[in-house]
Amino acid sequence: MRVGVIGAGVMGRNHLRIFTELKQVSEVLVHDVMRPAAEDAARRVGATVAGSLESLLATVDAVSICVPTPHHLIAAEAALAHETHMLIEKPACATALEAHHLAAAVPDGLVAGVGHIERFNPIVDEVKKIVRKPLYVEARRHNPTSSRITGTSVVEDLMIHDIDVIGHLFPGALAHVSSCGTPDVCAALMSCGDVPVYLSASRRSSKKIRSLYIEEEDLTIEGNYMSQEITVYRRPDAYESVNERYVQENVIEKVLVNRVEPLRLELSTFIDCVRKGRPFPVTLAEATANLEVCERIAACYSITPAHAHAPAEADPARVL
Repeated sequence: MRVGVIGAGVMGRNHLRIFTELKQVSEVLVHDVMRPAAEDAARRVGATVAGSLESLLATVDAVSICVPTPHHLIAAEAALAHETHMLIEKPACATALEAHHLAAAVPDGLVAGVGHIERFNPIVDEVKKIVRKPLYVEARRHNPTSSRITGTSVVEDLMIHDIDVIGHLFPGALAHVSSCGTPDVCAALMSCGDVPVYLSASRRSSKKIRSLYIEEEDLTIEGNYMSQEITVYRRPDAYESVNERYVQENVIEKVLVNRVEPLRLELSTFIDCVRKGRPFPVTLAEATANLEVCERIAACYSITPAHAHAPAEADPARVL
């Protein structure tokens, strides 16, 4: 199978590296509007540089779209015109309206997925096996400042990962209650049924954090996305009194997790879906719903929407 990567930035290079290592992929092409970047990325992994977006799409069977978010729709529409299976880096588009437009244009039989990478982190499926009746859910996702992120607020950039995971773990409407923040730091209180959900995200942290915390009546689950570790604290049957003080010693369990590189699993799953003609696990419909939640959070404190950074009428030849 021949696969293309549109965009030779940080994520595009990661996609190139993995695609060139997958046995199911016979050839990998890359295109970037900055040709030197494409040439450098291709040279490092043995990929081929496509002279134009059109020539890439005319050659490959499937494509990863790794351009800046404001240009996702343009690249995806170009792939649609060539009936090319596509995986779009999250968020699906700059706005939920664009994502709705794109989802409606995808024909039956064409694989069109969105790369919400944490869905492929092995701790997610393990947590789903453990959790039963949550009382409270909390997710924290904090990053140091990065110059590579443009065109999105911290909500669409980071918090959207946890919105997607929580929607996957606890099917049902994730309702927005309140939020506050800036384009780089945000805290949001949500609800999933009668379960309160607290999310925090930052692009100003000095410490990188990727954590999931779930409380139930008899246990507490802590997950670390980076170390791919899960710890379960179970409540003891009885409490001990020592010197008129109550002492609680939880039963602590470390859950065995088969560690994998989430992006490798995501991309190999995409290739498998294309080969077998089945939907990608993260559909455009789900990704659009995630964007709708993001927009409700951002609207609460007037974060500049992502589409404000995109040109109103962009020329595909210039941006891609």
